[in-house]
Amino acid sequence: MGGASLTFLEGLGGFARLTASLLGRLTGILRRPNLIASQVHFLGNHSLAIILVSGLFVGLVLGLQGYYTLRRYGSEEALGLLVALSLVRELGPVVTALLFAGRAGTALTAEIGLMKAGEQLAALEAMAVDPVTRILGPRFMGGLITMPLLAALFSAVGVVGGWLIGVGLIGVDAGAFWSQMTEGVDFYDDIVNGVIKSVVFGFAVTMVALYMGYQARPTPEGVARATTMTVVAGSLAVLGLDFILTAFMFGAL
Repeated sequence: MGGASLTFLEGLGGFARLTASLLGRLTGILRRPNLIASQVHFLGNHSLAIILVSGLFVGLVLGLQGYYTLRRYGSEEALGLLVALSLVRELGPVVTALLFAGRAGTALTAEIGLMKAGEQLAALEAMAVDPVTRILGPRFMGGLITMPLLAALFSAVGVVGGWLIGVGLIGVDAGAFWSQMTEGVDFYDDIVNGVIKSVVFGFAVTMVALYMGYQARPTPEGVARATTMTVVAGSLAVLGLDFILTAFMFGAL
C-alpha cells in the first residue's frame, strides 16, 4: 500500500512538473502556429468520425427516452429543451472527452512514447532543441483547441438526433421542439459552462496523454502500458473534474 502511494505521488509530481514546464514555455509554443494547426488537424481528424456517430446515437437515445419520460407529465413539447440541456451541460463535454481520451489521447501517447523509444527526443536535446517546446507544446495546444470544437459538434449532432426521433419519428411539434430549446437554453449558465468544461477536460486529457508518453519506458511494452494508462487516468480525471465543475457551477461547493 505504501509503495503504491509513493508511486502515485511520484507520478503526480512528475505530472505537475511537466505541466509547469509547458505553461512556462507557452510564449515560445504560440510562436509556432503552423505546428499547432497541424496538430489540430491531426487530432480532429483522428476523432471526428467517432464523435459524429456517437453524438447522433446519444441524441437518438435522449430523444426516445426523454419523450416517454416527459409524456408521463404531459410535457412532450419540452423534448427539445431536455435534449439540448443534457447535451450542452453534461453529455457533450463528458462523452466527447472520454472518446477523445480513447482515440486521440492514445495516439498522442503512442507517438511521444515511440519518439522516446527511438531516441528522437534525445537527439533533439543533443541539437539544443527543447523537445517540450518543439514536440509537446504544439500537441498540448492542439488538444486544448480541438476538444471544445469536438464537444460543440457532438452536441449539435446530438440535437439533430433528438429532433429526428422526436419530430421525425414520434411526431412532436417541430415549432415547439425548437422554440422550447431556444428559449430555455441560457447562454451563460448552459453554453458558456459547457465550453468551460470542454476546455478543462481538453487540458486534462491532453496533459495526461503527453505525460504518459513522455515518461513511458522506451520499450514496446512500456509504450503499450502508457497507452492503456492514458485511457484509465484520462477517463478518471474527466469524471472527477466533471463532478467538481458541476458542483461549482450549481453553487454546491
